[in-house]
Amino acid sequence: MSLRERKKQLTYRAISDAAIAMFLERGFDKVSVAEVAAAADISKPTLFRYFPAKEDLALHRFADHEDEAARVVDGRGPDESPLAALHRHFLAGLDRRDPVTGLCDAPQVLAFHRLLYGTPALVARLYAYQGRSEAALARALGDGVAARLAAGQIIAVLRILAEENWRRIDAGESADAVYAGAVRAAEEAFVQLRRGLEPEG
Repeated sequence: MSLRERKKQLTYRAISDAAIAMFLERGFDKVSVAEVAAAADISKPTLFRYFPAKEDLALHRFADHEDEAARVVDGRGPDESPLAALHRHFLAGLDRRDPVTGLCDAPQVLAFHRLLYGTPALVARLYAYQGRSEAALARALGDGVAARLAAGQIIAVLRILAEENWRRIDAGESADAVYAGAVRAAEEAFVQLRRGLEPEG
């Protein structure tokens, strides 16, 4: 990555971090884009060059994962199926308490998830990010209708698994307490996916 790209990434993250801090303190709907721009010491037009919509200020962390499933499929070994690679990757995420799996009880992650799922505009925007994840995965699976159908099912399963983990943690359970059940749910989900998507024999 060039120096210019690194500086751009640092600016991108600094703007988003400032915005998220304000959203967590006051609520997403009570913070204006102008206030975020002022806090980041940039103009509104400059802010919109980095973030096309206010919601993107909070969701850039999900943008970083948009093509994650596709990258896992593209980077798998020659003898590993796409589903096996995605299954392995999700279990590894549970092991390291990756926030993307929903299995993370770090205070800052809990606060961010409560902001996200408590703000309808952010939830709606999140579905757009997931749509792009689905499209990227479909391309990695070979494109065409069958690949799009498979990608839609896989992304939906990953989303539901993460949401269930988050629901339990938000209800007061620790990530460690949820872990075993999260692994079982993932195992069951991928068995169902395999039955539906991989030919027998």
